This record gives sequence, C-alpha cells and structure tokens, in this order.
Amino acid sequence: MPLKQLKIQHVRNLDDVSLSPLSRINILYGENGSGKTSVLEAIHFLGLTRSFRNSQFKHLVSEGRDQALVFAQADPLATGQAKPLGVERHLDGQVRARYAGSSLGATDLAELLPIQVINSDTFDLLDGSPGVRRQFLDWGAFHADPAFIHQWRGFKRALKQRNSLLKCGKIDPRVRRVWDAEFIQYAEQMTALRQAYIDQLKPDFEAALGALLQGIEVRLLFSPGWDQGKGLEALLHDSFERDLRQGFTSLGPQRADLRFKVGTLNAADRLSRGQKKLVVSAFRLAQGALFHRLSNRACIYLIDDLPSELDERHCRQFCEFLQASANQCFITCVDPAYLSRIWQPETDVALFRVESGTLTHRGAPGDQE
Repeated sequence: MPLKQLKIQHVRNLDDVSLSPLSRINILYGENGSGKTSVLEAIHFLGLTRSFRNSQFKHLVSEGRDQALVFAQADPLATGQAKPLGVERHLDGQVRARYAGSSLGATDLAELLPIQVINSDTFDLLDGSPGVRRQFLDWGAFHADPAFIHQWRGFKRALKQRNSLLKCGKIDPRVRRVWDAEFIQYAEQMTALRQAYIDQLKPDFEAALGALLQGIEVRLLFSPGWDQGKGLEALLHDSFERDLRQGFTSLGPQRADLRFKVGTLNAADRLSRGQKKLVVSAFRLAQGALFHRLSNRACIYLIDDLPSELDERHCRQFCEFLQASANQCFITCVDPAYLSRIWQPETDVALFRVESGTLTHRGAPGDQE
C-alpha cells in the first residue's frame, strides 16, 4: 500500500488536515463543496506537482497563501517500510520534492508514485481528442519501460526543431536530412514501445471489460500516426512540400491515436453513454492491473464521485475488480451508505467524513453500524 499517512496544507479549502491511518480502500464522503475532490487533488499534487482539474497552480493554492504542501508517510516501492515523501510548490514557480531525504525531479516523482484518475473527464476518453488518448497511452508506456521517457524526450526535441525549420520557409537540404534522420529514429523507437505496451495491455483490458460489460466485444487498436507499410522516411519526403506550406510536421507519433472498435465501427459511435463509461473504466482498471503485474507495485486510484457515474450494479462490479486488485483507492461520494457496505469483510476499508475543509476519520464501515 503506497500511502500510509497524509498531511495536506493550503490546498483549496484544506488549510491543514491529516488523513491517518490510511487503508487500501479509502472512502471520502460529504456534501458537495466540502473538500472531497480537493483531497484527491492533493494526492495528485503529491505525485505530479499539479492538479488534475486545472493546469494553473494558482487555483490549487488556498486563498491568501503563496505555497501548497503535501506530506506523506509512503511505501511506494513495496519495501515494507514507510518513508517520508513531501512536495512543496510556491506561486513563484519554486518546486521541491523529497523522498527519504533525497531530492526528486518531476520524472522521478511520477515514476515513484503512479497515479490513475477516474472522474467525469476520464469518461470522455472515447469522445475526446486523440491528444487525450495519447496521454493515457503514454502514462502506461512510461511506467512499463524505463526507456520510454528518453525516446519521448528525444522525439519531442526533434519534432520541435523540424517544425521550427518548416516555419522558416527555406531549409538547407543537408540540415533537413540531419533532423529527419533524428526524427525518424526516435519516432520508430517510441512507436515500438507504445505498440509493445498496447500488446501487453490487451489481455488485461479484455479481462476487465468482460467483468464490467458482458455481451459486447470491444477491440483496442493502436494507430501510430503514419502508414507503417510505406515507411516514415518516404512519407516525410512525399509530404515535405505540404508540411512546408503548413509550417508543421503532419505525420509521426504526434498524430498517434488509440482506437476502440465494436465490429467495424468506432466504439464512440456504437455504444451508449453508460457503455462508454464501462469501456473507459475497463481500460483504466487494466492499466493498473498491468502495472502491478510488471512491477509488483501498487498504483493509486483517485476516483471522484463514482456512484454518480455508474449505476448500482456496475458500480458494484467496478468495486469488486478494485477489491481483487492490489491498488490503493481513494473514492469520493456524497452518501457513503452504499459504498461502505459492498466490500468483503476482509477488505481493508476506511471512511473519512469531509466537512467544510476538515476531515474526520470514521473508522471501518463496520464501526458505523
């Protein structure tokens, strides 16, 4: 279990609160606006130094404060010994992250504390832009293979340089060949890692989908961003004049996409709103299952208002899948009556009441009877 204790300071309406002891399943309940989602944001901040709701840090900090701090006793590497993990960020841009006495960079922190978010925005995955799906894909590839971040950074650098040259309007052929070669090298290696991740994920996706949505087969496909049968070098050559007019590179991993198919149709066009939610849920659950299988470590699920997104039967099935996993979960709801009673007696569950920015540990569900 990655997080044992949590202390939050100056995150939205949470001025100074603690959550202890944490369990594998943690249910945060209270009225709308009480601060439940802010707790999830604080945990996300602990792993990624930012919120999942808004990219601007100033919206995460409590009014009148100039910095936010989240501290935890954590065992993310499953060593059996909790160590201090803290992240502090100031409005002036200064960020500090430390684990067990050592400073961490953003990449090290993200690798240390893998976090999955499931909220209303997540359920738009099938209808959203390809960029949204690439983020989901790259989360998995990043945690599946340490080489991915190097290839990703190299590709981003080569793409930026190639686009800068295209915007100039005239390119020395020798310079173009140099950057095209680097672009192709990183593109092919990064794409191979993405494809390998999808191949690994498919069995877990099928298992999760079978548990949540019976009777409908959804295929998970990867589109690399160009026709691999023709080769990227030839395609870049053929599209060069068009790219020069447009001022950007039109083919490559920056155009990659995940496709969910039901028969020959896109799942977004075939499935109901409720069925789409189940497909996205299966995808996220599969990512956590694969992460644990590859690393023997748990990831953290931040699940915002699950009962409002899924009907009672599918909410139960979703929770049964979480219960059988090794992952740590933080789930928000307004009324805990249903969520507190669906777990098996042996499941480690804790209830926390959130009210006007304060938290009260209410113990295990059985303590409330």
